[in-house]
Amino acid sequence: MSNKPWQLDRRTLLKGVGVSLALPLLDCMGADAEQTVRPKRFCAAYFPYGSVFQSDDSEFARWNWTPTGEGSDFTFGEIHRAFEPLRNNLTMLDGLSHPQGRSMGGHDTADIWLTGSKLTGSRMKNTMSLDQIIADMHVDQTRYSSLVLSTDGGVGEPTRSSTLSYNRNGQPIPAQNKPRVVFNRFFGVTSDSTDSQRAVLQRTGSMLDRVLEHSRSVRRTLGKHDQKKFDEYLASVRQIEQGVERSKQWLEIPKPRVDEVGLSLDADDSTPQELIQTMYDLMFLAFQTDSTRVATYQLGNMNGATSIAGKFPQLLGLGKNMHSLAHGGAKGKGGEELGKWHQFLTDQMARFLTRLKSTEEGDGNLLDHTMVLYGSSNSQTHQNRNYPMMIAGGEQLGLKHGKLIKLSEQTPLSNVYVTVLNQLGLRTESFADSTAALAELTS
Repeated sequence: MSNKPWQLDRRTLLKGVGVSLALPLLDCMGADAEQTVRPKRFCAAYFPYGSVFQSDDSEFARWNWTPTGEGSDFTFGEIHRAFEPLRNNLTMLDGLSHPQGRSMGGHDTADIWLTGSKLTGSRMKNTMSLDQIIADMHVDQTRYSSLVLSTDGGVGEPTRSSTLSYNRNGQPIPAQNKPRVVFNRFFGVTSDSTDSQRAVLQRTGSMLDRVLEHSRSVRRTLGKHDQKKFDEYLASVRQIEQGVERSKQWLEIPKPRVDEVGLSLDADDSTPQELIQTMYDLMFLAFQTDSTRVATYQLGNMNGATSIAGKFPQLLGLGKNMHSLAHGGAKGKGGEELGKWHQFLTDQMARFLTRLKSTEEGDGNLLDHTMVLYGSSNSQTHQNRNYPMMIAGGEQLGLKHGKLIKLSEQTPLSNVYVTVLNQLGLRTESFADSTAALAELTS
């Protein structure tokens, strides 16, 4: 159906007025507002070392990650009391894990949380992560294909990753950990003119063209093993080239103007609550302005006491670093201390979910059109089974919530990922070692 003269494209309006936030759906943007395709978003947040899993007769069982009960008849424990107002917007998942991760080292599995792979051998080859598969679906629809965040930043090292995101070649995508850098990239006003930016992009594109042209002759001189490694390098160059082309397309469209009042953009690892809240705020703003539709956030890597986030519990008055807290959580008072740490983390996630739910969008709200995955790749530290997992939002995408789903170990976590991909519009029958979609999430 052709547009009528009075109909406006959303990007046209953004370009014309430099609006401060994402526009609501207007009648002039389509003949039938109800038929407009709304953004479908995905977010994943990860914490290391697992949570509290004590026996039901323990005096600290009230701090357990898993609620009591089953189905819609379940009761949150102390950790998740902030989820109570959101219980009909989320589902707790019990019993899931990645089968290929069960035989890996206890600190090795953050790398595979969104991939379901198994890291073995000297090269530790990973595969494309769930978030980046989804990002590829929206690559031409938003200024940035994804937002990758972590507390430690960068990529870390194999099995001690500081990022959750991996490209199509299984290479880690560096995570940002400085709020002001993220804010300036997504919402900051550059001092360079559009012509100047275009010239820089043009020079970069020309340089990449020369690299790719020269690479063809270089590749012919290499052996098969080196050719494979060289092909991975070329694929990375092509991804940069694609990013340059996307940047050119968005040059004429002003970035959303977002007031930084209320954001703790200078927060760092000395102020854990301000830092975590600001990272969630940046993801919220990125979604609200439709700057991206995919975000990941790793709240600490698995690098023991050297992790930047390791000291967060101590700074919050919980007495031990994150690694020691996790080891002590399997017995005695450690269960309460670890429980209080996870209660803090739940409070921050609940705040994020509430902001999404409180922001209207069309016939619902941002949370209705956003799937949020939250969890870890350990149950308790060094135990790569029964991951603590929760999924929220996405009601307008087909998810049904308000329940605790208990599953056997025969059900791989990747079944959840198949469901996520299907409900986001990428029809698939498999992901990693999946066996089927998880029907309980949509019924």
